[in-house]
Amino acid sequence: MSTSETLQRPTDPAHGACGCASTCAALQPARTLRVPDMCCKNEEKPIRLALENLAGVKALNVDLPEHTITFQASDAAWAEAVAAVNKLGFATEPALPAAAGDCCGSACAAPIALAPPMRKEEPLSKAAPSSDGALMLRIPEMDCASEEGQIRRALEGFPQVKRLRFDLPARLLSVDVPAQTWGAVVAAIAKLGFTPEQLSAPPAAEDTAKAQRVELARLLAALGVAVLAEVLHLVFPDTLPWRVAGMAVAGGAIALSGLTVFKKGLSSLLRGQLNINALMSAAVVGAFLIGQWPEAAMVMALYSLAELIEARSVERARNAIAGLLALSPSRAEIRQPDGTWVSTQASEIAVGAVARVKPGERIALDGRVTSGHGAVDQSPVTGESIPVDKVPGDDVFAGTINQSGALEFEVTKPASDTVLARIIHAVEEAQSQRAPTQRIVDKFAAIYTPAVFVLAVAVAVGMPLVAGWPWLEAVYKALVLLVIACPCALVISTPVTVVSGLAAAARRGILIKGGVYLEQARKLTVLGLDKTGTLTEGKPKLVAHRVLASDVADDRARLIALSLAERSDHPVSRAVAAGLKGSAVEVQDFGAELGRGVHGSLDGRKYILGNHRWLHERGLCSPEIEALMKEHEAQGRTLSVLADDDRALALFAVADTTKESSKQAVAELKALGVRPVMLTGDNATTAQAIAKLVGIDDVRANLLPEDKQKIVAELRGSNDQVGMVGDGVNDSPSLAAAEVGFSMGAAGTDTAKEAADVLIMNDDLRKVPETIRLSKKTYAVLWQNIVLALGLKAVFLALAVFGNATMWMAVFADMGASLLVVFNGLRLLRGVR
Repeated sequence: MSTSETLQRPTDPAHGACGCASTCAALQPARTLRVPDMCCKNEEKPIRLALENLAGVKALNVDLPEHTITFQASDAAWAEAVAAVNKLGFATEPALPAAAGDCCGSACAAPIALAPPMRKEEPLSKAAPSSDGALMLRIPEMDCASEEGQIRRALEGFPQVKRLRFDLPARLLSVDVPAQTWGAVVAAIAKLGFTPEQLSAPPAAEDTAKAQRVELARLLAALGVAVLAEVLHLVFPDTLPWRVAGMAVAGGAIALSGLTVFKKGLSSLLRGQLNINALMSAAVVGAFLIGQWPEAAMVMALYSLAELIEARSVERARNAIAGLLALSPSRAEIRQPDGTWVSTQASEIAVGAVARVKPGERIALDGRVTSGHGAVDQSPVTGESIPVDKVPGDDVFAGTINQSGALEFEVTKPASDTVLARIIHAVEEAQSQRAPTQRIVDKFAAIYTPAVFVLAVAVAVGMPLVAGWPWLEAVYKALVLLVIACPCALVISTPVTVVSGLAAAARRGILIKGGVYLEQARKLTVLGLDKTGTLTEGKPKLVAHRVLASDVADDRARLIALSLAERSDHPVSRAVAAGLKGSAVEVQDFGAELGRGVHGSLDGRKYILGNHRWLHERGLCSPEIEALMKEHEAQGRTLSVLADDDRALALFAVADTTKESSKQAVAELKALGVRPVMLTGDNATTAQAIAKLVGIDDVRANLLPEDKQKIVAELRGSNDQVGMVGDGVNDSPSLAAAEVGFSMGAAGTDTAKEAADVLIMNDDLRKVPETIRLSKKTYAVLWQNIVLALGLKAVFLALAVFGNATMWMAVFADMGASLLVVFNGLRLLRGVR
């Protein structure tokens, strides 16, 4: 039964509004448990196993993006389930309680799923919510990735929040959440010390650019004033009037650049937290009080300027995805009822309309070609470097370029649901999930920052008492420690790298649903491969033919076979007709024999085009022909034989051919240390033949979907990290069971494969080893950034305590480390179209 099948409830007024007396008697209420710390499949697995072992829990559905688990359970089973999850070390909280007056809560509020859905993510085909239904906020104080992380973590507590979209340079946040929750969301952000301003619509690009220029000018002015404070301190005598003047100038620089930092720092301290703003505020105030006011001004100005540069650098990674939107034209020419063509806004074009695109133009919407021929550059969507020829019946995608020939196509998807729009939506969803390394870094930073603060206090108070340091020197070194302790570079090291990796993959036609899968792919040691549509084309083709009668010309045999095959709708006959091509002749007395083949008369003579079985039944299979047919069948080919009443005339071999990329892809997987295993429902002979062609040694054939799932589970049980590649609904169980599931041909399907974690936007199997290589490279860059951030901190911490590190050096170290990890992460975008 599919996951969408539901029970239909009878309407019974005696039972109240829900009308489900019989249903409620048979089924327990559906309940939703929120597990905030459940962020990846490795955390989902033990929770799922624990709940599946409880007898009272049914219809289990784990939704990772929402951090929720929905299942049917009695009150007693609910308590057992909560206890089981808590026992694993996860905090829990009820979510989405039943509405008052419902007889059985959410079990009556929606159709009851009879089987747990296979999906692990929202379907890619689901259109992204329009900005009309989103809460749009401007947060003036939000200017770095660590503050974005604060807000993101605060809003993760709202189960109704579907998506968060941050624009750091513009200080914008868009929250897809029901309108009744807007007030709670705004209050949660304000509680962090921010002052969110609600907008009715995103500001115009010109307004955003102007605001950014104004902010840059303000910070540059603050830097100039801070330099003036340094000049006053160094050039003029250290007398009271000049000292007061210098302090006033330094105070002006701090006010110009650091008021928001102080505000956020104070809010953090009031909440009992130590974040980067609290550390910087304490350092600047302390430096000012001990007479280092020029340095305090310079540190605050440089810090604020570095935050702005960092925000813009981080946005480069996001823009690598958002830039895809610009690929799709905002207008398209649509045919009117009177035959004329009118340029129409893409968002207003209905499904079923006929559009046209001229050579050199970009295609505005997804559609199916109805007229014309042309070569289309699909690289922005599928990553294919070679243009694809398009003829009537072929699909075209928004954002691709028609390079030659005029095309007319029927629109098949609205503007909000094109493949390109869904790529944007899916990657935005992926960005909202923290990768495993990012969660580790966040936890480390939460410990590291207070630890360094304690160290700074120890230096300020302890060193004068223990080592006899002068008090002002000890306090100054402690303040330098506070500046160095800012975890900005460490916190930003992972998200910018993960987003860059996701963007790099998307530009290559590889859509990864989250950072967890981007990291997980590098660990794969075994990869299950479906045969049909994955290793092979999935369509039978005529691969060989041979005349068996010496007195029959090849052209004559081909003409007879073509004329018979063209009249049949059987896939093998269609493949024969398509392979022979040419013009058929009229066939008299045409007929078909179920499970055998077709027959008819040409020029008064009777012929058949049938299978091996029918040839045997008619007594026309000689030992020589039998040997020849077995030779072809050993290669996984399906045979059709042309014969008359007396003898076999010609043999035609049809097979599902391997893709050109399959052999190379398998070789690349082996080079990466990944063992390929074929998992197919086809017969063993055909499977072995295909496996030999592409280089696979381990073949499992005659498998049902549940058999594939069991094999994947068995392979995982042997301590292998198992991936799965498939292209159809029957592969969904095994895709869901694998550590990383790869779905083939996502761009050519109506809906993306829900069970997969990675979608290959064309049918090129080489994208799978490319994903693994990208995963390895991303992981390497992640740890380069972490080591770089911590290494610089360690060096300057030592210099601060035992050397002569100044606050200037500290702020440059912090700013430099942040920019270094950002630019290192952006390296993943190199060479991406």
